[in-house]
Amino acid sequence: MKVYKTQTEVDADLVQGNLIVDDDVKFECEVTIPGDINAGDINARNINAYNINAYNIDAGDIVAGDINAGDINARNIVAGDINACNINACNINYHAFCTSYSSIKCTSHKARRNNANSPICLDGKLTIKKTTKEVTMDEVCKKFGCKVTIKKED
Repeated sequence: MKVYKTQTEVDADLVQGNLIVDDDVKFECEVTIPGDINAGDINARNINAYNINAYNIDAGDIVAGDINAGDINARNIVAGDINACNINACNINYHAFCTSYSSIKCTSHKARRNNANSPICLDGKLTIKKTTKEVTMDEVCKKFGCKVTIKKED
């Protein structure tokens, strides 16, 4: 993983005004990159940053201070505040605000601040996706603390 701690380190890796990194990247500082930046799609396993401004984010996990994006498609989102056009995720964990212009689809959402708002969709709706999980009888017994016997009818 490439870690940038200062703007000087970022500047050293710029090639004709573009930052091209073929690895996971972590920014531990504010970053300014001159010129046009093509951030139409960011496909990564983990994005660790303070602010992400992009059109689409396709990632396994997103850990960020604030996320400002057109569309977010992710497995798990852990963020300060989220502001997007569309959010499609399994789990959303946010500080105080989670807003979307069009829609939010997730299996769960949780605010970490006591005085926080539920996710808000201005023009669409919040949809909680149902999940199913196959479990064994042994797992059911352990969860409910009892012995279960299945009787077969004759």
